[in-house]
Amino acid sequence: MTVGAMGAMGAEGFVELFNGRDLGGWRNPFAWGKAEVVDGEVHLTGDRKFFLVTEKVYGDFVFEGEVLLPSGQANSGFMFRAHAEPNKVFGYQAEVDGDAGRMWSGGLYDEGRRMWFICPIKGDAASEAAFRERARGAFKREGWNLYRITCQGRRLKIEVNGVLVTDVEDGMDASGVLGIQHHGEKGQTYRFRNLRIREL
Repeated sequence: MTVGAMGAMGAEGFVELFNGRDLGGWRNPFAWGKAEVVDGEVHLTGDRKFFLVTEKVYGDFVFEGEVLLPSGQANSGFMFRAHAEPNKVFGYQAEVDGDAGRMWSGGLYDEGRRMWFICPIKGDAASEAAFRERARGAFKREGWNLYRITCQGRRLKIEVNGVLVTDVEDGMDASGVLGIQHHGEKGQTYRFRNLRIREL
């Protein structure tokens, strides 16, 4: 993968969303939270939940990004086809779950709206069990994790480290911003790198 200027074409037709030097093309719609570039990574710190989102809106695409959770209690996500307002981001989220017992990384969460409505359905034992079986072993709690999100029409797919854990259809949103999350754990740093997209 070639990390070049914002918008430079890389391997497989992907365009880099983060150039490794600054946060051009990204913004923080919240009045709190800190985002900075450290050694070619995006680091998010804060003591309240916030999101860094793209300035550009995307519809059909393949998105890839890597995330490293801090130790201890941690939770994050990649927003996609999402909506950003002052101090509010809502919409589709690919879950990054630091809870080793729950193991919902790669699940589809609807931030600020329907929550766990489809994959898995929270409280539905069969849905939760089927999701855990698909996702088992895909997420590495102590290392970098590669997410691939594919949106094409109503079809939404989420892969974690090459394992397809979510493959559903939903028509709530056809386009929106991409985003990365700090869940609000005070003193914790969430790290992201290799953020790129190929529009379809």
